[in-house]
Amino acid sequence: MYQNKVTLTPQDILEKEFKIDTRGYRLKEVDQFLDTIIGDYEQFFSIIKNLEKEKEELLNEIMYLKQELRNQETNMEIAKTQDKGEMTNLDILRRLSQIEKVVYGKEE
Repeated sequence: MYQNKVTLTPQDILEKEFKIDTRGYRLKEVDQFLDTIIGDYEQFFSIIKNLEKEKEELLNEIMYLKQELRNQETNMEIAKTQDKGEMTNLDILRRLSQIEKVVYGKEE
């Protein structure tokens, strides 16, 4: 996600060639500084990758918990209307909920 917004990669920095001028910078200092920058970039990419993975796991957990909440609310309503002994919209919702569990692999 964020990699598309970052211009340079660690490899781009590593492979960057500077023109040498008579009054240029000391090459050793430039190389050391670029090595530090490369290390930072690698850390940034690693951190971003881990955060994206964690975000995806949390979003999946949220979806699962929302589905469980809907199922429990449906079960409560069904329990309230079960005494009437007639088929209601809640019975249909319960059946749909069971079908969703099978379709999405959340079979209990």
